[in-house]
Amino acid sequence: MSSKAYQCLSCRISSTLQQPVKHVRRQFHASAPSSSRRRPAYPSIKQAELEAKSASNADITARAAQLTPYTAREKELLAMRYTPEQMKVIEAGEAAINPRDMAEQGRLRGDAFRPTYMDDFATMRPLVDKEIRMAVDDAQAQVDAQPVKGKAGKKLPLPGVKYGADEEDPHMLRLRQQTGLTAEAIRKLRVKNLVSHRVVNQTRMGKIQSLYFLTIAGNQDGMVGIGEGKAAEDEDGKRQAMMNAIRNMRPIARYEERTIYGEVEGKVGGSVVQLSARSPGFGNRCQHLIFELARAAGISDLAARTPRSRNKMNVVKAAFEALTKQRLPEDVARARGRKMVDVRSVYYGGQVY
Repeated sequence: MSSKAYQCLSCRISSTLQQPVKHVRRQFHASAPSSSRRRPAYPSIKQAELEAKSASNADITARAAQLTPYTAREKELLAMRYTPEQMKVIEAGEAAINPRDMAEQGRLRGDAFRPTYMDDFATMRPLVDKEIRMAVDDAQAQVDAQPVKGKAGKKLPLPGVKYGADEEDPHMLRLRQQTGLTAEAIRKLRVKNLVSHRVVNQTRMGKIQSLYFLTIAGNQDGMVGIGEGKAAEDEDGKRQAMMNAIRNMRPIARYEERTIYGEVEGKVGGSVVQLSARSPGFGNRCQHLIFELARAAGISDLAARTPRSRNKMNVVKAAFEALTKQRLPEDVARARGRKMVDVRSVYYGGQVY
């Protein structure tokens, strides 16, 4: 049984009516009213922050006291270096800048080469500072201390400094080691880019675009090669194709060092290239791709036909295959057990032109 006394409904209503009515503000949301969650206008400050602020103000005051104006003696020394107009500008700048603002707003350098201490760099200290010397003077001093035989008085480059001509390209160094050619021989090679286009490789990451290059290289004296390169950047693809062409150089058999032996044919894919030897003075009468390949190989009298597909890449590869697979008369005679004699050289004394 409840401990509260039993009241009828009329008594409950009368007791409710007798209580004073409170004017409560109607709330339309569950959050607390702004009056109950209002922050104080002045936040509390900790004792440590007050002490740090006082120390900072004392430091700023001490630094501002060090920034004194120029004395009469200092102005005389400055006048010996600057013009009167510049001195007026310096004095106006000194008067416009408040020393406390300079000490408070000034910032030290934050770069990697900043000094690790505060000092007056206008004063030379014999125990700390060295004599002002240029790097060229130091280099010349090292040369004079260690003279090289036969190079007396020569201005050598600065020690530890590499110049563009002295740097060795790692790609070129590896190419020289693989081919056995010198840097001078590689520079004398005839290199020409014949085919270049953009290619797209579809992968799960999307379309990957690259640049394709086909390049030929030859010494114009019986050596020629072709190379392919593909890279995302233009220069990388060209360098890769050039180096592959130099690595793939092969000797080309030349009759009288001007043309090929007879007629040869090369086929790559759907492209067929037919090469024919011609008489002296005929020239290279063929399309430009085969013309450049023949000129790089040192061939001057040549005729060519491409009866089927004229795809540029396949035409260059087929022409290179035709040049490299020539059958020499000496090999044919040796295979047949015969002896070959050049009649024109024997009876005309080598006057073949």
